Amino acid sequence: MLDNHLSHVEGLNDQIMRVDEEIRRRASLDEDVRLLLSLTGVDVYTALLIRSEIGCIDRFPDYKRLISWAGLAPSIHQSGSVEIRGGITKQGSRMLRWAIVEAAWVAVRYDGRMRGFYERVKRRRGSGKAIVAVACKMLKVIWFMLKRREPYQSRNERRYGVKLKPLKR
Repeated sequence: MLDNHLSHVEGLNDQIMRVDEEIRRRASLDEDVRLLLSLTGVDVYTALLIRSEIGCIDRFPDYKRLISWAGLAPSIHQSGSVEIRGGITKQGSRMLRWAIVEAAWVAVRYDGRMRGFYERVKRRRGSGKAIVAVACKMLKVIWFMLKRREPYQSRNERRYGVKLKPLKR
């Protein structure tokens, strides 16, 4: 009975490997995914998720619309001349918001520019608001990368090469 279970697990592992290869093959054909991989904190699956959630970047006339669509824009309550700014709206793509915040945590650890920005905001506002600010900054960078069709300028070339290597197989 144990041998039966082990052979079943091996069969499942083989299927997982085949699906992973197919995902990597399809990702290697998408230029947007290759651009997104240049951003620190974004790997193949995150790039695919971001690409699928955003769709065509041309539907966002500016980066602020993308940030708002992801639900990372601050809420604003107005009455007359009184304006109260609240937390993020959390309206829009829940998956994109989750993926970009998780990528922001990685970027804060390994990207000097993002870490410096995070530390400056963290001193004033706290850790939670700082990571959301980094996520917004990353979405802004993503918007410009996809609009201009150029990779992240502060990328780590060695790490970028490691990310692209599985796509070339």
